[in-house]
Amino acid sequence: MDIKKILTDRSFRFNKQFGQNFITDNTLLNAIVEDGDVSPADNVLEIGAGAGTLTRHIARHANKVVALEIDRNLREVLDVTLSDCPNASYLIKDVMKMSTSEIRQLMDNKPYRVVANIPYYITTPIIMKFLEDPTDLIGMCLTMQKEVALRLVAKENTKEYGAITVAVQAVSDVKVTRIIDRTSFFPPPEVDSAVVRLTVNDKYGVADDECFRKTVRAAFAMRRKTLYNNLCAAFGLDRQTCAEILRKCDFRPDIRGEALSVGQFVLLSKHLKPYCPVKS
Repeated sequence: MDIKKILTDRSFRFNKQFGQNFITDNTLLNAIVEDGDVSPADNVLEIGAGAGTLTRHIARHANKVVALEIDRNLREVLDVTLSDCPNASYLIKDVMKMSTSEIRQLMDNKPYRVVANIPYYITTPIIMKFLEDPTDLIGMCLTMQKEVALRLVAKENTKEYGAITVAVQAVSDVKVTRIIDRTSFFPPPEVDSAVVRLTVNDKYGVADDECFRKTVRAAFAMRRKTLYNNLCAAFGLDRQTCAEILRKCDFRPDIRGEALSVGQFVLLSKHLKPYCPVKS
């Protein structure tokens, strides 16, 4: 199927607002689906159907695939590219405006996977939308900007390590499965890309999600400041109380947030829980 011809015949114009860069290499598309561990029993959600190139490959391996696309101008294109995929469908919807329950209904209220070449400008919001409430979510396989991918798999005490790293690694196993050159896209983006597989798990047993997220945000609020100073400011702690919390965690008084492992962040958030307001 000649995707470029289909786009041209329907006078499709790329919209920079939506970050549209389509993958047309069949070998690469198939590899992305394999990276996502998609099996014939799986229901799959795709975010950003684009021209339907990835959708077609997912459909060959999955039980069912529902693709979300925000650009109404791609209707005519998708009607053609998905015409021979009976287990694939698409909706013109913005995933960021959908609730978890709506998404679960699309997936028949069964465990599902997300496989997508996501719009790079909203990579982090999309990831956190699913991981902050991962009900029924098995995992995600996402094509994203290489720079962001390296942040997700970063280790403590590196410049790439930050709040998004901790938030993602606390609830999933993260792996970069391949690097993609910008020339693999049509039109080519201005950056190189990577495929990242996130497998949902609860290995750290985060007891209070809100308190954990607040702890992580506080630790990275001002990277040049010590963890002690950031916690005092974010939680309104007096100096003695904050020092005692760090002592209980066996942290140095001058430690900085980027030096903490994910497990240490979980431990810290447990000690800070009494200082997190309870939602009514």
